[in-house]
Amino acid sequence: MIFGGPSPEHDVSVLTGLQAARELATVAEVAVRGLFWSKSGEWYEVDPGLEATDFLNGPPKGASRLQLVLGPDGGFLPTDRRLGRGRPRQLDVALVCCHGGPGEDGSLQAALDLAGISYAGPSVAGAALGMDKLAFGAVVASAGLPTLPRSLLVAGMTDIGFPGPYIVKPRFGGSSIGIEVVADLETALALLESSVHLANGAVVEPYRPELFDLQISVRSWPVLQLSAIERPLRSTGVSSGREPEILGYRDKYSGGEGMVSAPRELPAHVSVELGGQIRNAASGLASLSALRGVARIDFLSDGSELWVNELNTIPGSLARYLWIDPPVSFKELLADLLAEARSRPSRPMLSSGADGSILQGASSIAAKLA
Repeated sequence: MIFGGPSPEHDVSVLTGLQAARELATVAEVAVRGLFWSKSGEWYEVDPGLEATDFLNGPPKGASRLQLVLGPDGGFLPTDRRLGRGRPRQLDVALVCCHGGPGEDGSLQAALDLAGISYAGPSVAGAALGMDKLAFGAVVASAGLPTLPRSLLVAGMTDIGFPGPYIVKPRFGGSSIGIEVVADLETALALLESSVHLANGAVVEPYRPELFDLQISVRSWPVLQLSAIERPLRSTGVSSGREPEILGYRDKYSGGEGMVSAPRELPAHVSVELGGQIRNAASGLASLSALRGVARIDFLSDGSELWVNELNTIPGSLARYLWIDPPVSFKELLADLLAEARSRPSRPMLSSGADGSILQGASSIAAKLA
């Protein structure tokens, strides 16, 4: 069980990881190890039965320091030689519960591949695509699926190509952290300079106040399956009494149980036609994104038309709350994630074609540099 990580969504990842660990602990044939990734990037083995408050100040009491070593004999090794350095922790499968940052953008997945550790959830390519809003939007548009215009926000630009107001989002990031609604390009560019969440790039889209969110979960094992559709509910604006402009981070996670306790309409009250459009688009996106594991796809709608918004490859609480129709228990959802990790490797290493013929016929390196 891997959770935490150097990400703005660190705390939510801790909740997801502890929820999954607690559920898996009820399965007799599963022995759960807790692998905690700190905000500063260190690895620790922790008691998977701890509570969320035990992680308020970082690694909890009793945590054992680990290091992730790559290579054929790699894995999670203790840093203390007295604890048997050189013998990696025995892991059958790693269940990745990290949200945002390097835990969901393909970085962790690549490290696990190179360490030879089987893991559940998105592959390197799938995670990277889901976390890059610009690339994902381009893939959606090229497939002919409906999506709002999305442009890279660059310092000094004088025209976006569509009128304001705008939504400015971190190019790489999950949830609603760092997202702002602005009136014009000048304000968007000022935000690009001032917001720490936009330091690695930003995208800008037209702001459509009449649109609302609709979400569906997709899982890839044992067969491709779609959950019920939900409409997340936005909290009422405290100062103005109006509904806020976007579905915010606190709307999703402030209930204390991750996404499970967020307010929602489930199943969403949508027309049969709109529901069909969502399901068709979700099935197509699963193929386009090489979906692996359990994901959540977010749409925007005005009640009749539909636009693809984002793909969350490791959703909060693993989207377990959406599986009411068809009914899938959390235990079954987790068991199928682990089964997929064992049966369908994320990235088999291939060297076919590298038969040495090019090296054998090559001239000296010095000659090539001349």
